[in-house]
Amino acid sequence: MGIWIDTDMGFDDIAAILVVNASAVPIDGLSLVFGNAPLAQVCRNAAGAAAAFGWSFPIHIGRQHPVLGKLETAQTILGETGIPTSGTTLPDAGDLHPSDAFDALCDWLGDAAGDKRVLALGPLTNIAALCLARPDLAARITELVWMGGGVTAGNHTASAEFNAFADPEALAIVLAHGLPLRMVDLDLCRKVTARPDDVAPVRAAGGRNAQLLADMLEGFIRIATVRGRDAMALYDPCAAVALVAPDSIVWRDAHIEVELHGALTRGRTVVETRQAHAARFNARYAETVDAAAAKSIILDALRQEASR
Repeated sequence: MGIWIDTDMGFDDIAAILVVNASAVPIDGLSLVFGNAPLAQVCRNAAGAAAAFGWSFPIHIGRQHPVLGKLETAQTILGETGIPTSGTTLPDAGDLHPSDAFDALCDWLGDAAGDKRVLALGPLTNIAALCLARPDLAARITELVWMGGGVTAGNHTASAEFNAFADPEALAIVLAHGLPLRMVDLDLCRKVTARPDDVAPVRAAGGRNAQLLADMLEGFIRIATVRGRDAMALYDPCAAVALVAPDSIVWRDAHIEVELHGALTRGRTVVETRQAHAARFNARYAETVDAAAAKSIILDALRQEASR
């Protein structure tokens, strides 16, 4: 059966989608949300990616603001488009057809056939809207794999990972409604990294998208190297690996909550794993990963697309 992908469409989101495409798992639909950039830019990124990579699955426009609070994007790190590159950029493919993500998700979940698995790669605003307006349909989600949160620390702030910080109320709503959340957090993703020498095999693949993918991968890796680190975590593709290659991940049951207040703590995910609290466990998080296998899956997907 297919999956639904909810994304704020940066480079690592594109890489995650390519990981799914390279697997035997079909994509039933894709919904867009603000995050890496404002929603209008996310839509432009999605239209360009669909044109460049020949995506045929439907793409729908979702929420442009968080449940509460001001809009927060990752543009200070990722640049105006939300996709850093060392050269080539996505094509300008015009505007997406204004198809509403909420209605599309409702239609997809309303179809009784099969499991309903969601891969969420940005703030959880679209899923929270579903929980509030159609809890009956949200309850049909059988698995929600989310790249977000941090067991030990954050990245956007000392406390909070970006996707959690951008809309912590959305995460709180998803948790309160008991959706089957599987959190792929910063700590796990930082075990799977790309280095500058990983770019050359993608560039050498020789297909029409080889230069585009190599330049975007190189720009993404430079986020780390310009800050004195030797490798960049492959965040969103790790969540895709967790979904398409579950044997590479070990999950742990936990009680997860998100902090909604405090200038220094808003967006922090608090993860309780002590067995004395097992009666309150409400989610799972990815505790360990076969980092070599995960990296191989991700880079193989990039090279496969780059060779077409």
